[in-house]
Amino acid sequence: MQLQLPEPSADAISASRALQTLIANDIRHNSGWISFARFMELALYAPSLGYYSGGATKIGKDGDFTTAPEITPLFGQTLAHVAAELMGKTAPQIIEFGAGTGTLARDILTELAAMNVPVHRYSIVELSGELRARQKNALRGFPQVTWLDQFPAAFSGVVIGNEVLDAMPAHLVVKTGQGWKERGIGLAPKKFVYRDRPCEPWLIEQIPQTELLPVGYLTEVHPISISFMKSLAEIMCAGYESTSQGAAAILIDYGFPAHEYYLAQRSQGTLMCHYRHHAHDDPLYLPGLQDITAHVDFTAIARTAIEGGLDLLGYMSQAAFLLEAGIGDLLLRTLPTDRLRYLPQANAVQKLTSPAEMGELFKVLVVGKNVQLPAKFDRSDRSHRL
Repeated sequence: MQLQLPEPSADAISASRALQTLIANDIRHNSGWISFARFMELALYAPSLGYYSGGATKIGKDGDFTTAPEITPLFGQTLAHVAAELMGKTAPQIIEFGAGTGTLARDILTELAAMNVPVHRYSIVELSGELRARQKNALRGFPQVTWLDQFPAAFSGVVIGNEVLDAMPAHLVVKTGQGWKERGIGLAPKKFVYRDRPCEPWLIEQIPQTELLPVGYLTEVHPISISFMKSLAEIMCAGYESTSQGAAAILIDYGFPAHEYYLAQRSQGTLMCHYRHHAHDDPLYLPGLQDITAHVDFTAIARTAIEGGLDLLGYMSQAAFLLEAGIGDLLLRTLPTDRLRYLPQANAVQKLTSPAEMGELFKVLVVGKNVQLPAKFDRSDRSHRL
């Protein structure tokens, strides 16, 4: 089926072709086959050419998709109030993974300053050179912001990851009459094609009750995001061991518990692509020019955190998290009678919290070491569903 998408510029097509050549050479170098995770890694992160490492605008009205911090400052302001409570029990430090345009960091730091809550260091781990440049421009007025190329050895404080896990490369697996196969990428004349090969048994360990799934069932598995969670647990535990101060990680993304993720009726997985605010399901379309994401298996992430020595502090919908954290009170700092300012903000809160929009699709997972979430979140907690 021909995709009906906006026409890219000549420069964009040229950049995509250069990336396609790089990917094709990688396939040839690996005997004609690479995993889908490797394809996704190159499509998103290949130096200078990948979607996140190239120079095109990704986020906002001029990009390909919009994230919650771009919709309203109330999102970051609300997170700031949660971070303030958690830092009071841990350390006055924040580390953010994949900080987008820097909008979320700016909103959090601005609100914390207005609350007279000190943040000694706000570290950002960012792989995209283009996004890092935008972050530095947005955060010029905040001297406590630093950029890291990798995980610190130890950390105490608050970790924030908004729409980070969904952009981590995922493997594809498919159930066939001959058993599970890994679906990767090969070459045909002038195009990439899917090719299956026998699956390593460890790849399907996170899928529950594989015997109940039908032949032809295709899904993603997430060893890279699981490795990320292992590393996060290590630095949070190391921080506690070296300072006796705890840490908490707030991970916000779209996804499901495993028993909802791997449903028989979700037989073609959750891969989605975003190009110029158009969503579609063809990740092979013009590599480097579109975002590629997969929903998060929150059960696998939570289990990895617990195995790594962390506590599961909470799991809930984005709507419940924001409402319990006080986004409604922050909205009312603008008087409803000031319709010109109030209505756009009210509409934004509706988008973030409505079950029909982002409120239910997005979930919030909070894990930590030697810290607890405020009791107000208890009534919305769905940890039992993981």
